[in-house]
This record gives sequence, structure tokens and C-alpha cells, in this order.
Amino acid sequence: MTPDKESSFDSLEEMDDMSDSGSDFEVELKAMKRKKKTSAGLGLGLSKKPRHNAEASVTSRSNSTPPKTRRSSPRTLRRGIQNKQGISAGDMYEAIRSGKSAMVALVDEWLDSYKQDREAGLLVLINFIVRSCGCKGVVTKDMFDHMQNAEIIGTLTKEFNEESVNYPLCSPGIQWKRFKAGLCEFVRVLVHSCQNSLLYDEYLFSSLLALLTGLSDSQVRAFRHTSTLLAMKLMTGVVEVAVTVFAQMKTTQRRYDVERSKKAEDKAMQRLEELQATIKELHEHQEELSCIMNAGFRGVFVHRYRDRVPEIRSVCIEELGVWLRENPVDFLNDGYLKYLGWTLNDKQGSVRLWCVRALQGLYQEKDFIGRLELFTSRFKGRMLSMVLDKDPDVAVEAVQLLLLIQQKTEDGLTEEERSQVYPLVFASHRALAAAAGAFLYQMLSSAMAGDRQEAEKDGASHRADFLNILVSFFIQSEFHEHGAYLVDSLWAVAGSELRDWDTMTALLLQEPGHGEGLSDEEEGALIELMVCAVRQAGEGHPPVGRAVGKKILSMKDKKTQAQDRRRITNHFITLLPQLLAKYSADVEKVKLLLKVPLHFDLEAYGSARRLEKYLDLLLSQVCGIVEKHTEASVLGACASLATALCADHYAFSSRADLAFSQLLDGLAERFGAHLNELLKGTADEDDAYNAAMALKRIAAFSGAKDLRGWKLFNPCVQLLKSGVETTDLDKELMVPALKCAAFHVLWGKVKAASSAPTEVELKLLKKEVHSFCTVCQRCLTVGQTETRDQAFELLCDLLLLYSVGSVRSQPALHTLAHPPSDSLRSEMAAFVLDYVFAEPEEDKLSEDEEEAEEKLASLQQRRNQLAGYCKLVIYGVLDLSSATDVFKFYSKFYKDYGDIIKYTLSKTKLISPVQSAKTVGLCLQQLFSALATEERGSQELTEIRELAKKLAMSFGIDLHRVRKPLVALHMDGIRFALRDTEEGGLQPPNLSFLEILSEFSFKLLRQDRTQLNAFLKGECSSGALSWPSVRMYQRSMTTGATTKSREGGGGDRTTTQSPHSTPRAKRRKTSPNVHTSTFQRMPATSKLGTHTHDTGSDKGSIISEIASDDEFSEGLSLIEEGVDEVEEEEEAPEIEDYESDDSNIGFILPTSRRTSTSYLEDLFP
Repeated sequence: MTPDKESSFDSLEEMDDMSDSGSDFEVELKAMKRKKKTSAGLGLGLSKKPRHNAEASVTSRSNSTPPKTRRSSPRTLRRGIQNKQGISAGDMYEAIRSGKSAMVALVDEWLDSYKQDREAGLLVLINFIVRSCGCKGVVTKDMFDHMQNAEIIGTLTKEFNEESVNYPLCSPGIQWKRFKAGLCEFVRVLVHSCQNSLLYDEYLFSSLLALLTGLSDSQVRAFRHTSTLLAMKLMTGVVEVAVTVFAQMKTTQRRYDVERSKKAEDKAMQRLEELQATIKELHEHQEELSCIMNAGFRGVFVHRYRDRVPEIRSVCIEELGVWLRENPVDFLNDGYLKYLGWTLNDKQGSVRLWCVRALQGLYQEKDFIGRLELFTSRFKGRMLSMVLDKDPDVAVEAVQLLLLIQQKTEDGLTEEERSQVYPLVFASHRALAAAAGAFLYQMLSSAMAGDRQEAEKDGASHRADFLNILVSFFIQSEFHEHGAYLVDSLWAVAGSELRDWDTMTALLLQEPGHGEGLSDEEEGALIELMVCAVRQAGEGHPPVGRAVGKKILSMKDKKTQAQDRRRITNHFITLLPQLLAKYSADVEKVKLLLKVPLHFDLEAYGSARRLEKYLDLLLSQVCGIVEKHTEASVLGACASLATALCADHYAFSSRADLAFSQLLDGLAERFGAHLNELLKGTADEDDAYNAAMALKRIAAFSGAKDLRGWKLFNPCVQLLKSGVETTDLDKELMVPALKCAAFHVLWGKVKAASSAPTEVELKLLKKEVHSFCTVCQRCLTVGQTETRDQAFELLCDLLLLYSVGSVRSQPALHTLAHPPSDSLRSEMAAFVLDYVFAEPEEDKLSEDEEEAEEKLASLQQRRNQLAGYCKLVIYGVLDLSSATDVFKFYSKFYKDYGDIIKYTLSKTKLISPVQSAKTVGLCLQQLFSALATEERGSQELTEIRELAKKLAMSFGIDLHRVRKPLVALHMDGIRFALRDTEEGGLQPPNLSFLEILSEFSFKLLRQDRTQLNAFLKGECSSGALSWPSVRMYQRSMTTGATTKSREGGGGDRTTTQSPHSTPRAKRRKTSPNVHTSTFQRMPATSKLGTHTHDTGSDKGSIISEIASDDEFSEGLSLIEEGVDEVEEEEEAPEIEDYESDDSNIGFILPTSRRTSTSYLEDLFP
């Protein structure tokens, strides 16, 4: 690397001055107009010379031959008169807008018109450009002859339509996208058609570029955007021509050198002269093209690559990438590359995206790597940081760019730099994770490059090495429980390795002493990856959190999925019993292996008699695992497998049912053997433990299988009653007893709904339901947390299943309806207040992961409990007034339960809008009444007002729909505030509640405010109207909003809001998935600035971005003020840096614990 190259970045002020303003450049271009007159029609700048070889002919020539002199017929004369009129600007615009005309024919037609009268033809082209900008103004011939470009543009600016912010390039719709593509194609074809003639006439393209440069300096965004696009596409076409001319120059020079090196007697002097003339002509062409490219770059690009509008910046960077790639001789140097480096910090994702894509095109070419060394060393850090970009698309391209740098450059990336990309395989954005997966796969493959020869000899050995190194990476990544996301990231590039079940099972079943083998940790990691790969192949869709919407599998995907399921079945059906036998004592491994049969084609067990023995082996292993383990996760996996194997539509289901029935018989017998001692209190610790473990195993299967035949309900209820009365039994007996009893009555409802039960059976079932609810109610007050929580959750499910609404459609089951008693309602409400909305403990600074996981699990359980209680309100089991115990904590616990409470609030509005509004008012009244008189006006009152503001925003923006609910809320609030009014003019104790009620005033329509004012005057005496709280409430009716009360209890709003300008509530993003990973980070929302004017600001800078087109139209319409160009200093780019810090990373590490993409879908099915 030479010192000259280093100085190009470190001493930017030494670069050529790029601050030419538009007006100065116009004068320069107008001086470049033709220096000599040409004959009418073509105006060619170069004379034609004869050529012996047609392939070597590169001289300028016209697109049509001069007309011969002959006598024309009257018909020919008339056709000539029509052709003199030529094509109009409107015709060209409509042809491109419709997209129905051939572009070459359109350009040729305009060129014919131009060659007949170049000034008239150029005027048509100018008006076409003006029309393409969305301007209805027209450049007349008089304006063209007597006015400078700046004056013409000024006149067009005054005539521009400012009523709409849309112009063709930014208008929505497929038609305008085609128009943009047609406009670009028009410029490309025009340059291509003129590459041998008019491109060098020093008139057409000089004048056109001068106009585009002036328009790109305009205050009107439409002019600036359209002219920049045309200028950049024009330059791209010229660059392509320059590349062609350069190639022709090299070819001609080589031929000239060959001819000149011949002996004197063999030389053809005429040939040498022709080649020398051609070289001179091509050299002149190169100079002309270089002048046009330099003018376009200095006049347009340098000013517009930092324009305020991101679309303009994107156009510049996109085309710069093309120039660098197509013409590296002229452009691929540090003086041009630095613009890409600067733009990597642009604050708009679309601009950064085009910048990264431009760099990808450069790094793909091996010949360019040497010229990119300085750029790579200077901007590698920024490129690495972009893998955490806010915009996921930019991050995806950045990862692909880094992979190219690793593969193409000699130094590549260091291990520390590569480690910044690896964690992205666990990102929730699937495209980003797939890009990181491709990066990881290449790194793992390169790590095995040393054993390439051995791997080529033995493909299985190569796949085994890959799996070993993948397992090592998974262990070192420390992102455990996220194996499904790693597998999904690698699925596209390493699908064959991840589907290699033979190698995986061979590694797992390898006998000790044969080879190195796997450690216990490595075996666990391999099993997790294998099971995740089985799930991915069997289900055919990505894990939870990665799927974007519901993907419908194509016929090809379905065929691949079916093939994978057959391969999985054929392989694992014989080996799974061996794997279960080997790892049956390991909790983590065995619970993963039990998931594999769920992806089998289970019909295979009944398709061949030879496979029946493997079914028996599987059932034997599962039953043995149940006997060995008491962990809930393992027992739950066994129960899920039992449900699948006992499905009635399988021919072998009776055998599976028999095996599990025998297992349950033994467990029930073991539990019954110790029941009497437990009830009497004489059982020792061993007996109690054995009975508890047996009951726990039974409870795990109670949800998967109807266990009513084992008649466990009465023993479980007796145990629960005894435990509540004596408080001696521990949770190991109480919790499974609750589950068994609950599922007994739940299965009873299922059986009653699917058959015709007798009256005796219904009475017995109703008695069991009543008995269980009574026991659960008593359990809500016990001191054991697990028992108390389990009782509440089961009560919510049971009351919902036996509600009045659930049996309304089945008259025979009406007697089963079991509405909650008043005492039960009170107990459940007290549970919600005491345990769900309990004050959180102060967070202590601790890095203990186990403690963090426990807090997260506790939060999830409380969310489930709140969701169960809210479902009882939504489905009518509890009155709407019961929701006051939930709504009053909307603000205080918004972070933990905001989404659930908001959903409940919206549902209650659908059930009864008026009653829902009254419930909202009632919860505020309850909070207000709970405050002591001396505390009113303190911090607690402010908190209630904040809650009222948040609840007011829940009424939406359609104020006509909420008229009645809001009026009812206000009337109830006024009555509450003026209740207990004492004689003698003393203020009632609840009068300050009007300040809280005023937070809902801005939602009222004018006529409703008048009505409520009259109601207020009727409810209070004339003297009461002077009380501060009443006056403030009346002012809120007048202005439609209130502010914080002033000292002394009053206040008013400073602005008036109409009913149609209701402000939107600020939405705080909450994760819909309660199982949020401890590694999860939410991307920060980028903030949009407001438009400000600064005399020292550059019109092309992006110091302040317009938030939207609507904002732009309200502030400036289509004309932007204060956008004069300042003297550009190359020492630092005028681009607002976008910094990627840890708080704004653009990827989210997912969690694999949920089984649904939406938590609310699970809470409110």
C-alpha cells in the first residue's frame, strides 16, 4: 500500500474540489456547445473514413444516410410535412407510462425528429423530462432561446402543482413502478443509440446534462429526484460506452503495434495510417466521455449522494456501485470508494442496503481485491458492526459481504471478528439467521480443510467430522435450548449433513473403547441437534419465532416432507429402542429422544409383522422410563407419546393401550396400598413418598388418557380434604391429587357431551364438580404456593368448561352448569389481588442465571393465572364488574400484564360497551375511595389520573361509536363525585374525583359536552359551580382536554383538540410470548426528526429527515426552503452517522419454549 493511497482517506482536503454549484456548472457546460456548424440534419463531429476491416470500424457514423437528391412525389412531400412535426413530449410520456411501446422504436422516433431540427427535438426532450417530474409547466421555444437553465427552472418551480406531494417516481401502484423502469430504460437506449454519433456532438448530451444538473439543484423534491435518477442512469450508460471504447482502443493499439513491428517490405503504410487515425479518434472519444462522466459526477453525484431524501441517496449509491464494477480503470480507486465507506453510516436502511450490495459486487471480483485493501482496512470495523443493523435486510447483506471478504481477501477475518457473526445463527429473523448459517458452514468447512484428502476417501468420515465440529460449536456458543434455531439456520446449506441419521446414531451408539467417542456433554448436544433436525424434516417448517405468517407447503415441499418422514421412520424404528435403553437414566437425553416417534409414519408399525417387535420394545422402554423417572418433563413426554400411539385410527392402538393400562394398574395399586395410612396420618416417610410418586406418575397420564375407570376421584378428594384440615401433607401429594381429581371431572364432561348420559350419571357428575370446587376453594388459602397456584388454575378451567354458556347448545346437559358462588368469586378475586398483582420484590443486581430463570417462570405462571381469570370475565362466568380488580392495575403492571389487560378491555367493549365503560369508571372510583382523605392530591391521586389517561385512550378514535359509553361513564362519575353533599356549602368528600373524570373529556362530542354540563349543573347547587374541581371539569368540557392541576387544585388545557384529532396512544411493545429468553433484546425504534432550516446546512444533507409525505406536505408542500448548497469540505462526510450499539441491535435471540407464535392465542383460544 503506497503512501499516496493512504493519504486519499486521511487527507481528504487534497481531493479535487467537488463543490461546484449548479449555476457555475451550467456556464461550463454551455461553453462546451458545438464549436463548428455542421450540415443540416445530422451534425456529426467526426468525418467518416474508409475501413478495410469492418470489425475494426469504430468511427462515428450517423444512424441514417444522407438523403439522395431526387424529385419527390406529392405523397412524399405530404409525409415529409407530417414528419417535421415529430413526436411530442406528451406522446413520449404516455408511451412510457403505458409501457406498451417498444423503447427502441420510441427512441428512434425521437432521434429522427431531433435530426430534422435539433433545437426543436431537444425542447421536446426537455418538456418530456419536466412532465416526468410531475410538473404541468411547459418550456416554450422563447424560454429556451432567451433564458438560462436556472431561470427556466425557476419559472417551472412557480408553476409546479403544490397540492399533492406525490409525483410519478414516488406515486404508489404498479403502473408507476413500471414508469420508473421505463424511464431508466429510455435513458439507457438513448445512450446506446447515440454511442457512435450524437454522444460526441458536444450539443445534445452537454445540454441535457446541464439541464439535469440544474434540476438536481432545485428546491422541489420532484425535480431533484427525477433529474438525479436520469443523470445517474445517463452516466451509467456513458460508463458502459467508455468501457467499450477502452476495449476497442486496446484492440486497435495492439493491431497497430503488430503492424508497425513488421519488416519494412511487409508493412502496409495505408493500414498503419488508418489504424493511427482510428487510435486518435478513439482517444478523442475517450476524452469526450471522460469529460461527460466527470461533469456528471461533480455536478450531480457529489451533491446528491447526501441529499435529504433517502431515495435520491439510494439512486446515487446504486449507480456508483455499477460504475465501480463496470469501469474499474476510471472509478475503482480510493477517491470514489470513500463515498461508499461514508454511506455505510447513513441513517436510512435503504441507503445502507444499496451501499452494502455495491460492495458485494466489488468483492466478488478477484481482480479488484488488491485495489480494495485500503478500503477494507479502513471500513472493516463498520462492516462488522452492520451485522447488528436495525434493518434486518441490511444485516443479511452485511453478513454475506463479510463472507465474501473472508473468502476473497488474503487476510480475511480474524477469529475475534468472525465471532461477531456466529451468534446470529440464533437470531429470530430467519433470513439473517440463514445468512449467518451459510457463514458458519463455510467456516466449519474451512476448519476441516486439513483433512480434505481423507474426507474425500470416506464421505461418512467427513460427515462425522462435520457433526463433531458442529457439536463443539453448539456447546461453546452457550445458547442451549436453542438447537432448533441453529438447525434451521444451517438447513439450507447443510441439509444433507443434518439429515445423516446413520452417522448421528452411529456416533451415539458407539461402544466405549472404539475410537475416541463422545463425552457426555457432546452426546447431549448431538442428541438435541438430531432431534431438532428430525422435527425440521418431519414438520417442514421453521421453529416458533422464525416463521413469518402461516406458510402453505407447496407440492414439492410436501413430497420432500413425506420422503423425509419415511426415511426417519425406516431408520429410527429399529434403533430408537436401543437409544432409549442406553440413555434411559439421563433426564435431558431421554426426554428429547421420546419426541422422535412423534414424527414417525406410525402406520409402519402395523404394515409389517416384523416391525411389531420394535413396537413392543418401544412400549417396554417407555414404561420402564416412567417407572424410573419422576421429573414432570420426562413424564409429560411419555404421556404425549402414549396419546399418539393409542390413537384409535391405528391398527396397533389396542396393543399400546394395553401396555399403558397395565402400567397404570400397577401405579394405582401402589397408590391404593398406602392410602389408608395416609388418611389416618400413620404412614411413614417411605410410604408417603412411594404413594406420592405413584400418584404423580398417574397425574401425568390423566390429561392424555381417560382414567375414570380407575376410580381415583374419591381417594384424591379425601386426600385433599385431609391435607387442608391437617396441613400435614406436602405438595408432592396435594398437587397430583388436584390434577387427578380435576381431569376426572373434565373427562366426565367430555364423555357426557359425546354420549347420552343417564340422569343418575349427570347427578353424580354434578356432585363431583361441586365437591371438587369446594376443595379447590379451600386450597386457595393454604400456605403451600404450589398447591394454591394449581388449585386456582384448575378452578379457572373447570368453571369455564361447566359454565352456563358451555351447555347452552345442549339442553340435556343444562343441569351440569355450575356457576361460581359468591364466596368463590370473592376468594378468586382476593387471590388475583394478593398473588397476581403482588408488589414485585426489589431487583437485586445479580448475574445468577438460575435466579433469573425462576423469576421468568414465576412471571409466566402469574400471567397464566391472570389470563384464566380474564377468560372467566370474557365468557360471562364472572360479571363485568369483576374486571375492576384487573383494570385498576393497567398502568402499574403494564410491563408484565399490559397485553392481557388491554385484550380483556377490548373484549368487554364488544360484550357490552356501556357496561364496560361503567366498569372502567367503577375501578377508578374504587381506587379513589381507597385513598384516605388526607392523601387525596398527593402522589397516589396523580397515579390514578395517569391510569385514567391510559384507560381513556382505549376508547379508540371513532368517537361516534363510544358516545353512549362515555356519557354513562361521566354521569356515574359526576354522581359519585357529588355524593354525600353536605348542607352549608361544604365540599363533598369525593369532589376531587372530577379531576380524574376530566381525563375522559377530550373523547366527548360537542353535543354530549353540553348535555353533561347541564347534568352537572342539575346535580349541584349554584354555589358549587365555583369550586376549583368543578371549574376545572367544566373547562375540560370546553377545551376537550385537561392538564395537570395547578396549585390549589385547578388547571386547564393549553390547546384545543377536536374530536377528529384525538391523539394516538403511545404503544409500548410487549413480547406476546411470555417465555422471553434471557438473551432476547428488542430493537429500538428509530426516531424521526422534524424539519428545521439552517442557513449553514446543506440542501443535500440529511441532518433532519421528514417523517412522512404527509408531514412534508403540511410543512413545505413540494418546495423545500433553505436548501442552498454550502461549500463542501471533503474532510468529513455530511452524512448523519448511524451507530449500532447494544441497545439497538436488529436481531432477537428467540426462545424455544413456546409452542405457539402468539401468546394471546394460547391464553384466549
